[in-house]
Amino acid sequence: MGGDHGPRVTLAACRHFLEAHPEAHLLLVGAPAALESLQHPRARIVAASEVVAMDDAVEIALRKKKDSSMRVAIQQVKDGQAQVAVSAGNTGALMALARYLLKTEDGIDRPAIATHLPNAKGGATTVLDLGANVDCNEQHLLQFAVMGSALVSALSENHNPTVGLLNIGEEVIKGNEVIKRAGELLRAAGAAGDLNFYGNVEGNDIFKGTTDIVVCDGFVGNVALKTSEGVASLISGFLKEEFARNPLTKLAALAAYPVLSALKKRVDYRRYNGAALLGLRGLVFKSHGSADELAFEQALNRAYDAARNNLLDRVQARIAHARPLLVGGDADAPLEPATTTA
Repeated sequence: MGGDHGPRVTLAACRHFLEAHPEAHLLLVGAPAALESLQHPRARIVAASEVVAMDDAVEIALRKKKDSSMRVAIQQVKDGQAQVAVSAGNTGALMALARYLLKTEDGIDRPAIATHLPNAKGGATTVLDLGANVDCNEQHLLQFAVMGSALVSALSENHNPTVGLLNIGEEVIKGNEVIKRAGELLRAAGAAGDLNFYGNVEGNDIFKGTTDIVVCDGFVGNVALKTSEGVASLISGFLKEEFARNPLTKLAALAAYPVLSALKKRVDYRRYNGAALLGLRGLVFKSHGSADELAFEQALNRAYDAARNNLLDRVQARIAHARPLLVGGDADAPLEPATTTA
């Protein structure tokens, strides 16, 4: 029911997803009248009488709208009726409700938002956190690295992904005190075999593909995400402009079209839509609120792959192995995420 476009986009994406995955089943959570247009033997409506608006405060979602589609969807995961929940709705509310209903894993203070950003190697770099936690300490960054490693190893053939710590320079002596202490913890975790720590990386390394995973606080991660989306829009706009210019420019653009088209596809952020909320005792994926059919279907694909490849079990196993290094249990931390954008 959520997102900028609601069922008009999400139902179309669900239909494409079901056609592409004949073994998958969907629970469509929300107002039955808005969802009944999708008639499919592997889709079932679960009624919910309320909707969390994109501008609703987290407190409204938690305490006022107790029959919202978002809450009911996450409850399906908690009750074992679904393996994973996907939402394009209010990010802050989704994170708060997921944490409240599902709880965090032992040893994890705060869930993190993780997604993929395209890199120059033709693949994608997993970055976390992307906005759930603006203020992080060194323990949080270590936890993000452990969870990110589980995510990448579960969804790819890479069982020993490299982890980079986002910093203002590669040297160990650079960065603020939190980053320096995080580096010490990550090096210790690497020595213990809990993860494959590469070292410090800089912002451009995300798009170079220097490491498989980059960890940072939610403020920096969200800025990186929005910057990448802006670059993608810039490239798309540039291509349209070049084809609209004078005949000579148009001819040159046509000659370069295969290369330009491949570049546009490579940086199309819709293809990377679908961010995992890691650290919870259940699987929840966040779609961009402005997602179109292609983007929301991609979020469904990522959630499906996570469930099919037992992401939850793998995250739990990684956390259990690394628990001697983790100082978790921040149970009294506020439920409201530091930001509501992702």
